[in-house]
Amino acid sequence: MGDMSNSDFYAKNQRNEDNHAAGFGCSLMELRSLMELRGTEAVVKLQEDYGGVEGLCKRLKTSPTEGLAGAQPDLDKRKELYGKNLIPPKKPKTFLQLVWEALQDVTLIILEIAALISLGLSFYHPPGESSGESCGAAAAGVEDEGEADAGWIEGAAILLSVVCVVLVTAFNDWSKEKQFRGLQSRIEQEQKFQVVRGSQVIQLPVADILVGDIAQIKYGDLLPADGVLIQGNDLKIDESSLTGESDHVKKSADKDPMLLSGTHVMEGSGRMVVSAVGVNSQTGIIFTLLGAGTEEEEKKEKKGGAVEDGHQNAGKMQDGNMESNQIKVKKQDGAAAMEMQPLKSAEGGESDEKEKKKVSVPKKEKSVLQGKLTKLAVQIGKAGLLMSAVTVIILVLYFAIDNFVMQKRPWMPECTPIYIQYFVKFFIIGVTVLVVAVPEGLPLAVTISLAYSVKKMMKDNNLVRHLDACETMGNATAICSDKTGTLTTNRMTAVQCYVGDVHYKEVPDPGALSPKSLDILVNAISINSAYTTKILPPDKEGGLPKQVGNKTECGLLGLVLDLKRDYQPIRNQIPEEKLYKVYTFNSVRKSMSTVVKLSDGSFRMYSKGASEIVLKKCSHILNEVGEPRAFRPRDKDEMVKKVIEPMACDGLRTICVGYRDFSSEPEPNWDDENNILNDLTAICVVGIEDPVRAEVPDAIQKCQRAGITVRMVTGDNINTARAIAIKCGIIHPGEDFLCIDGKEFNRRIRNEKGEVEQERIDKVWPKLRVLARSSPTDKHTLVKGIIDSTMVDQRQVVAVTGDGTNDGPALKKADVGFAMGIAGTDVAKEASDIILTDDNFSSIVKAVMWGRNVYDSISKFLQFQLTVNVVAVIVAFSGACITQDSPLKAVQMLWVNLIMDTFASLALATEPPTESLLKRKPYGRNKPLISSTMTKNILGHGVYQLIIIFTLLFVGEQIFDIDSGRNAPLHSPPSEHYTIIFNTFVMMQLFNEINARKIHGERNVFDGIFRNPIFCSIVFGTFAVQIVIVQFGGKPFSCQPLDLEKWMWCVFLGLGELVWGQVIATIPNSRLRFLRRAGQLTQKDELPEEDVNEDNEEIDHAERELRRGQILWFRGLNRIQTQIEVVNTFKSGTSFQGAGALRRQSSTTSQTQDVTNVSSPSHVSLSNALSSPTSTTAATAPPTTGQC
Repeated sequence: MGDMSNSDFYAKNQRNEDNHAAGFGCSLMELRSLMELRGTEAVVKLQEDYGGVEGLCKRLKTSPTEGLAGAQPDLDKRKELYGKNLIPPKKPKTFLQLVWEALQDVTLIILEIAALISLGLSFYHPPGESSGESCGAAAAGVEDEGEADAGWIEGAAILLSVVCVVLVTAFNDWSKEKQFRGLQSRIEQEQKFQVVRGSQVIQLPVADILVGDIAQIKYGDLLPADGVLIQGNDLKIDESSLTGESDHVKKSADKDPMLLSGTHVMEGSGRMVVSAVGVNSQTGIIFTLLGAGTEEEEKKEKKGGAVEDGHQNAGKMQDGNMESNQIKVKKQDGAAAMEMQPLKSAEGGESDEKEKKKVSVPKKEKSVLQGKLTKLAVQIGKAGLLMSAVTVIILVLYFAIDNFVMQKRPWMPECTPIYIQYFVKFFIIGVTVLVVAVPEGLPLAVTISLAYSVKKMMKDNNLVRHLDACETMGNATAICSDKTGTLTTNRMTAVQCYVGDVHYKEVPDPGALSPKSLDILVNAISINSAYTTKILPPDKEGGLPKQVGNKTECGLLGLVLDLKRDYQPIRNQIPEEKLYKVYTFNSVRKSMSTVVKLSDGSFRMYSKGASEIVLKKCSHILNEVGEPRAFRPRDKDEMVKKVIEPMACDGLRTICVGYRDFSSEPEPNWDDENNILNDLTAICVVGIEDPVRAEVPDAIQKCQRAGITVRMVTGDNINTARAIAIKCGIIHPGEDFLCIDGKEFNRRIRNEKGEVEQERIDKVWPKLRVLARSSPTDKHTLVKGIIDSTMVDQRQVVAVTGDGTNDGPALKKADVGFAMGIAGTDVAKEASDIILTDDNFSSIVKAVMWGRNVYDSISKFLQFQLTVNVVAVIVAFSGACITQDSPLKAVQMLWVNLIMDTFASLALATEPPTESLLKRKPYGRNKPLISSTMTKNILGHGVYQLIIIFTLLFVGEQIFDIDSGRNAPLHSPPSEHYTIIFNTFVMMQLFNEINARKIHGERNVFDGIFRNPIFCSIVFGTFAVQIVIVQFGGKPFSCQPLDLEKWMWCVFLGLGELVWGQVIATIPNSRLRFLRRAGQLTQKDELPEEDVNEDNEEIDHAERELRRGQILWFRGLNRIQTQIEVVNTFKSGTSFQGAGALRRQSSTTSQTQDVTNVSSPSHVSLSNALSSPTSTTAATAPPTTGQC
């Protein structure tokens, strides 16, 4: 990074800054160069140039304990000088760019070309009047009724309808992008951080943090800005997002005080002074290289050469996509980003991470459903291509044989344009067949359905971070849930305690305890808990007091208050800076200890933690008068039986509080944890109640009905966990289930060498309902074991909830990771797919409902779309072969295509979910998209529509007593006959759209239709437009106005669809054996996961290569080739074996835009976004911190 700071931009800015910085003791550039140092280098520089951290605070005019005063002019000045804490996002694509992208569609391009040729030829008049006769039948009717002048209309109409399709597609993409950005800003605005201002600790939105602020950092935070550590306890940071190193880095004020934005606090706590924000922070600088690079490309092309020399090593980009930016590594990485207009919302500190995700892998995320759909779309497209080619070949051959063989006419040069006009007409018919066959509406339906669901899920407290998570949730078969805060209210209250050899069933009167025990107890709790944990007065009169910070500690502080004492004076007496040493809580220790220096120079250490763990380390216990007495192993056993187990069986968490005194001479070796955290004196055991949420038992019952197994994975004692599981309804007494703790779990699943074996896990997980005292690694192993299991025929789809930093690996591994919005740490939220804004288990049930609804909406759309496809293609094909002209004209087909694709996807994809969705089992991964009921409906309705249309085509003129429209010459005026066919066809589609609302063979298709206003308005709107097209469409739409009687017939034939739908519903599926096979294909040829992944990689790479503006035709062909290779099976859904892996791979890729630190800190290189194996490191890393 050092190299960049020398560029001319900075030199120029340096001068301005020095004038600015008059107010403060250091300029922006000085701070930036300071933050590039690490370790001892940084400590030395701080000491020499600034006089340590205190000196830096003085220069930045801030107090290390009281923070900024918070006066507005001062804050504004800091903003102006050092920048805001937001990284401007990349500019969204403009509407025109989206239009251009929509135009790249291959079928649309073919149509445009055909229309242009048709237009050109219609203006060409062959020379010589006489040649007309000699060209024979071919020319007959060309000049009839002076209609030749209208020949241009068809070409123009096709172009017009292409414009319509493109605009609709572009508008949809644009609104999707807008929604996504809205969601981003919503996620970012919710991120707040604890800052000290004017001696008050306040929660500040990340975007408002300024240079000079004093930020309090604690376990689980994602640092929002760069800073220098003032004071820290046992602080460990995961800097892998910047350096790629998975080991946690120890930070301390005297050895390595540099804290960088975008890194995660894995252990400990502390305070830092903010030294760089937004684009000037380390993450900001890197992000500017990634994001702003593209903005300035055009400007830089010209002077690229000049810049290159100076910046040979300024951030070499190794990522393939970045090659093009190599030259243009920002000369103005700071400025460029500042010039870019930020979004309306102040995008917070996390925006860089998310933006990177958006930038890096838009192509990657292919979910289960999208995989199935891509397959289907490609297959239909192939069939359509075949049909259209055959149509064109038959038409051309028929014409040639008829003219040149049967009638033996010579080919005359002057007739060439007329023949070409015929061939173009045939070509347009062929393309039309293709247009109708290719279901472009599929991706649109998925997008609309997901976007709609995501918007509505916000109201149900589900904030969806990855779109496809919403649909995966519908297939979930297992949920592994945390206990604390998800199933319970996370309001801890101490209800029982054991002090001085007495077990009190409720909190005792302070007089009942010896003053000595009481004093030690109150001190132990007040000092040995995070000072950020407090109990505040209630917001409303008569409400419960507000608990802030760690809830278990709040429960203990509540006990202090119940004993009529106060913790605050004790904390004021021993402020945080005076604590001698803190061993923070983590999932390995399962306890927390704090050492204080007493007035006589000796040390006292207070300890608290899980009772069975702390009691093991106790050698004494306070008796009834508050004097320590020996505590023997058999006393421990008795205590466990008499005190801890009864408390746990009431569903209480048991916490043991103890202490130990050390002499001052010699000072103990504080790093020798095993000896320090031993030989304790127990003060008391507290039973803390965390009541089950009222709505949870009901929600769990719904899950079980819906075929989803709920498992509880908790760090709590096994008895507590079992008691809560029974209260929630996860286990019912008398059933055959497993409740085991982490130790037993590991014993069962590992072999002699200590390796996890899949077949051992397979013996455990089906019956496992409660896993207690589990470490994060256990959680990850369990999730991975269930996902990888092959013992059940359906691959399990697992959802996991988590709130702690240590839940990251399990959340990433799961198919859907839920993070807690309130109690969750930033690390957990980063790793998750959905954030539960109210931390409530019942919101997960709503997510399941929405997920299933998405799946059903898309099936409804498919059922409708495929019926239209089948009918339209067969009609166009057979009509063309028998009558040399498609009964449905190109423009009419495009209108039908618009109804089918765009409007129908809107109407059917926005059906609201109903409770009945939760009454069926999950579909699972291998289930075909098109069930046998749907196949029955598609074929049944197809048959009805074909019978009606062919009847109208061949005997329609006799029924209605009108002129036949068959065998009409080129450019002849539209006939009533063909108009009736077109109109009836559209009417049947409209009524079939109502049929398509039900896919499980229900009889009442109108059920709940008025709950979906979008559906109603689209059906009526389409009907109205159809009337306009038929009555006033004229030549462009090849329509002749119809009278009322004929209209009634068309509507009547359409209504027949509803009646016919009832007939189809009465045919039992069992009668239709052949459909079963159609719905499934084979299960045998399942691809192993790796193959599928590779194939999909191939598509993505191919598309990325082709993106580089190679010739469109080539791109279209290449795409079809690649996809043909990939797609061999469709309905078997076999591709699905790999899709889970694929999605997980995509989500890890998206989360690992890593920057690797190369030997010297002044060079930062951007590692290939795809190659970083973060998912594995995360999985195998030793268990990190976490609350139980």
